[in-house]
Amino acid sequence: MTYRMIVVALLVCAVGAVLVMKRGKPEAEPPSQTVPVPLAVATSNETQEAAKGEALPRLVDLGAGRCIPCKLMAPIIEELKQEYAGTFSIDFIDVWEHPEVGVPYGVRMIPTQIFYDAAGAELFRHEGFFSKEDILATWEEYGVDVLTRAGE
Repeated sequence: MTYRMIVVALLVCAVGAVLVMKRGKPEAEPPSQTVPVPLAVATSNETQEAAKGEALPRLVDLGAGRCIPCKLMAPIIEELKQEYAGTFSIDFIDVWEHPEVGVPYGVRMIPTQIFYDAAGAELFRHEGFFSKEDILATWEEYGVDVLTRAGE
C-alpha cells in the first residue's frame, strides 16, 4: 500500500514538473501567411532562375535527406518538377542541413508541404507523406489547371 502511494506521488510530481517546464517556454509565433521562399536554398539553379523571372504558384517541401517519408517523396517531387515546370514551381529545403531556414515556415514535423499562390500567399499546408495524386488534387482545388497538363 505504501509503495503504491509513493509511485502515485512520484507520478504527480513528474506531471507537475512537465507542466511547469512547458509554461516557462514561450509559445512559438504562428508563421505568417506570406513567407518568401529563400532562393539560396532552392535545390537547383534552374529553379532559382525560374523563380526570379516568373510568378508561378509554388510548392515548398520541407524535409530532410535522412527522413524516410521525405525519401519516399523525393522521386515524386522530382517527377512533378519536370512534368509541371511551367505550371508551378517546387523547392525542397532540407531543414536538418539548414535548420534556420525552416524556422520562418513554422515547421512542426517533416515532411511538410506548403502551397503558395503566385503572389506568395499560403494556400494550404500538409504534414507527412503526400502522394503525387494528392499534390495535384490540391493544386486543382486551388485553381491551378494540372489536369490539362497531364494530357499533353
